[in-house]
Amino acid sequence: MYDIIIIGGGPAGLTAATYARRAGRSVLVIEKHAFGGQITWSPKVENFPSVLSISGTELGDRLLEQAMEHGADVELEEVVSVELDKSLGPVLAETLAGADNVEIIYGDVLRQDLRALAGERFAGLRPVVCANLPYNVTSPVLTEIIESGVFDTVTVMIQREVARRICAPANTPDYGAFGIFVQWYTEPELLFDVPPSCFIPQPKVTSSVIRLRRRSAPPAAVRDEKLLFRIVRAAFNQRRKTLVNALSSSTGLDKAELERAITGCGFDARVRGEALDIAGFAAICEKISDLYTMFTPAAKRQE
Repeated sequence: MYDIIIIGGGPAGLTAATYARRAGRSVLVIEKHAFGGQITWSPKVENFPSVLSISGTELGDRLLEQAMEHGADVELEEVVSVELDKSLGPVLAETLAGADNVEIIYGDVLRQDLRALAGERFAGLRPVVCANLPYNVTSPVLTEIIESGVFDTVTVMIQREVARRICAPANTPDYGAFGIFVQWYTEPELLFDVPPSCFIPQPKVTSSVIRLRRRSAPPAAVRDEKLLFRIVRAAFNQRRKTLVNALSSSTGLDKAELERAITGCGFDARVRGEALDIAGFAAICEKISDLYTMFTPAAKRQE
């Protein structure tokens, strides 16, 4: 049985293993090619390694999840936490005493340059987010995290209703503009619910934990993402209207032209936005881009 497992560590992992062995620790180093990326953990294994070092590889993420399911304690290479409440300083200083890999930044996460922060603190690693988000700022915080484009996975606890909206498919009551935004950039997964009984004091709502995996590319191709999200917002700002009526005021385009654009994508002229999946919105966005090119001055298209 090993004291330390280093996964995908490369040269840095081998160096760490050397020092650990000199300190009398038993070390196993697993490189990316090993086992084809798969390790079978025995559910009955005892004396599981007390430290699991993950180097930030995709394989490491998968093995981390497997190992945690079987009781491994996890030590991350670097942890940076943004905390708004400065009064927690003395408590956190005591709680985290000796945790040299943890840094607390006191401030508003919405005022942080997340891209710069990740570049400074996590150089050479694959940054991830894990947080219990305040429910009143869930959407703006997730928007900032996603738009920063630097986090491979985002695992957060949020209000259950918001989690379902984020994960909802087309033609469901929970489907909406924010869910499409999140699904455009990430692949969301609803992991589990957390009942009010898990908290003291108990909230009046149920929470859910979701994981967002950043996409390597959007699920559809469009020339103008800003136009795409203008169309999506307009469609759901007036959810019960047909897409033609919802877009006529927001795009400034003639209803007849909009009808031709929508039917040209294979949709009924009376379709509502809630019936379109992301690919459908992308197709209509491209048709409207063509209309702007034909009928709208360049200065107007850039607004």
